[in-house]
Amino acid sequence: MSIQVESITQLFGEQKALDDVTFSIHTGEVTGFLGPNGAGKSTMMKIITGLLTPSSGKVMVNDLPVREHSIDIRRQIGYLPENNPLYPDMYIREYLELVAGMYPIKNRKERVDEMIDLTGLVPELGKKIGSLSKGFRQRVGIAQALIHDPGVLILDEPTSGLDPAQLIEIRRLIQEVSRNKTVMLSTHIMQEVEAICNRVLIINNGQIVADKNRSQFHALRTDAPQLVRIETQGEVTAEMLASVEGVEHVEKTGDAEWLLTGTTAEDIRPAVFRFAADHGFVLLTLQRETTTLEKVFLEVTGH
Repeated sequence: MSIQVESITQLFGEQKALDDVTFSIHTGEVTGFLGPNGAGKSTMMKIITGLLTPSSGKVMVNDLPVREHSIDIRRQIGYLPENNPLYPDMYIREYLELVAGMYPIKNRKERVDEMIDLTGLVPELGKKIGSLSKGFRQRVGIAQALIHDPGVLILDEPTSGLDPAQLIEIRRLIQEVSRNKTVMLSTHIMQEVEAICNRVLIINNGQIVADKNRSQFHALRTDAPQLVRIETQGEVTAEMLASVEGVEHVEKTGDAEWLLTGTTAEDIRPAVFRFAADHGFVLLTLQRETTTLEKVFLEVTGH
C-alpha cells in the first residue's frame, strides 16, 4: 500500500480544514482528488508530503509514518504544488540540475537529459523559466517532481490555467509517466479525471464524501430514475409511449423527441423497441442517459 491516511484532522485556529479523514491509495493507482475550492485538497496533499503536520491522525507512505520519517518520505515522493515554485531567472537545464543535486542520483546529467526529453522541453532549452508559457512551466514542474524517479507522485492542480492544447499535452504526459507509479492528483476538471484516473476521491468541507473506482460512481445515485431518450418517425403520442411496459412518465422534448422515465432500474429499451415495431413507427434514437462524474460531484458536494 503506497498511501494510508488515518483519521487526519487539521485545525487552523478555530477553523477545521480536515475532519477525521481516512482513505488509502494502493500501489499503481491513479487517483483523482476532487472537491470545491477550500474543501481541503491542498492541505491534505501537504500533509501527505510532510510539508504540514496534522493536528491529529497519522499518514503512512510506503509503510513509513510521515511524521517520524519525513526526510525519507520526501525522497520517495514527487510533488508538484498548486503554485508551481520555480526560479524564473534560471534556465531549464540549470534548474533541473539544481534539483537533481538535492537527491542521491547517479549520472545526474543523463537523468536531467532524460527528463527534458520525456517532458518535451527540448524546444525551449534556450529560454529562462520566466519567459516560458504556463504550459511549459508546468512541464518543468513535472520534470522536477520526476527527477529522482519517485514511486509516489502528488500533483496539485497540474493543469490549472492551461489552454485546451496545453491541457491535452500535460494530460498525455501524466498518463505516460503514471504507468508504473502511484499518482494522486487534484483537479476541478472532470474530463481530466475521466481521461487519466481509475479511482476518485471527493472531499467536501474537510470530509471524504465519496470514494469509488471511476466505473462504480453510478452506484452513488441508486435512487436516480432511469431515463431513456428517443427520437421517433411516424405517428406517436405521449399516451402511446406511456403504455409501454416499465414506463412511468413521458415528456416531449422536441418535435419528435421524447424523454421516458422508467419505473425500475431494469432497462426499458427492449420494451420500447418492441413497442415501436408492433405499432409501426421508427426509432431514430434510443439512448439511455448515464450518470456522469460531474452529476455525482454536484450531488455529493451540494454545489
